[in-house]
Amino acid sequence: MRRRGFHGFTVKVNRTSLKRLAALIIVGVMSLFIFTGVLTSFEPGYGMASSSINQWANGLEGEDFVHLLGMENQYFKQELPPDAEAMSLSGVAFQVATSINPDDPRSLLGRELPGFSLFDGQIIVAGEGTDYTNLPFESAPPLEVIMAEREATKESLAKLEELKQAGDNLQGSTDGRKVAHIIHSHNTESFLPELKTDVVNEAFHGEVNITLVGEKLSQELEKRGIGTEIEERDVQGALKNRGWQYAQSYDASREFVKEAIAQNDDLQFFFDLHRDTLSRDKTTVTINGVEYGRTVFVVGGDHSNYEHNLKLAEELHDMLEEKYPGLSRGVILKAGRGTNGKFNQDLSKQSMLVEFGGVHNSLEEVYRSAEALADVFADYYWNAEAVDGTDDVETEEAVDVSAADGEEEEK
Repeated sequence: MRRRGFHGFTVKVNRTSLKRLAALIIVGVMSLFIFTGVLTSFEPGYGMASSSINQWANGLEGEDFVHLLGMENQYFKQELPPDAEAMSLSGVAFQVATSINPDDPRSLLGRELPGFSLFDGQIIVAGEGTDYTNLPFESAPPLEVIMAEREATKESLAKLEELKQAGDNLQGSTDGRKVAHIIHSHNTESFLPELKTDVVNEAFHGEVNITLVGEKLSQELEKRGIGTEIEERDVQGALKNRGWQYAQSYDASREFVKEAIAQNDDLQFFFDLHRDTLSRDKTTVTINGVEYGRTVFVVGGDHSNYEHNLKLAEELHDMLEEKYPGLSRGVILKAGRGTNGKFNQDLSKQSMLVEFGGVHNSLEEVYRSAEALADVFADYYWNAEAVDGTDDVETEEAVDVSAADGEEEEK
């Protein structure tokens, strides 16, 4: 009987093929991680929403778009300046995949450090010395401070009476119309030099506070012929009566602003005044030998009309810079998580939030700043009146504040 033998076979494997296969596996695994990162980097409820894309696109420079067009048609690149650098596609891909901007470490730290996002914001116009280390910041006061009443100095109480008397006989000359509205969402914010305390977290008072700056601004606007009304109701008192948190201050003030708009069709401009908590060297400037509390404009970016408010803030900053160099710290845009994002500025295309000085400034210093802002704003207002010849009110119907909106975070 003949036996059948089994003949084996030999497979030759090229080392180059093995390396190529290994490389493909590694690239595949990396691609999987990147793809997963893209899917998980979006905030809950947003995904690839137009707002997310818009926020990313706003970070691109105009030259970047020209470079993109130039990839399809080289003719467009002729318009680029000689020293223009090509857009880094790898950097853009990394930012889209991870939501981390390599040029801004806050995009990573903001996710890893609790509360870090409160310091976030985009500098639109940087005043003298303004950078991402000294953005305007306000923290909620401790509960015991809210419940306790600080004692003001006798000098501060005297200033309060003097200011009230000074405004008794003032009348605006915009044909008897009130065209500017002033409110203070954090109306108990005060200034340490006016109180019998030097503890930053205790710089709150029921009477001697930021509302006096609003009164001074109103008086200076009235002197310049601009009819102004001030919201006299206590926003923080409304919070307390309703059992709301400090972070809901803008929800309470929103109701007051909506009522003001409904009751007065002449209102055109809306001011919400605050004071910062930064150190004195960051919030004080000396102009012609006189000390002022520096100002900064904060614009909320989470609504469709923010560009109008942003333009107004930029123009007023430029006017302050021209007449009072160094007074304005710039224009800051705040949007996204960790901030209110609206500050009720969606109710009007001509609305602004202004920080006056800081916790270490005196009333005299911020009074001077209020007078300076009234000075440039009057120029802005009357120049606009001369050009337009009309007093159209640019407000929008507000959306009712829902219970869900009541949980918006503080800026």
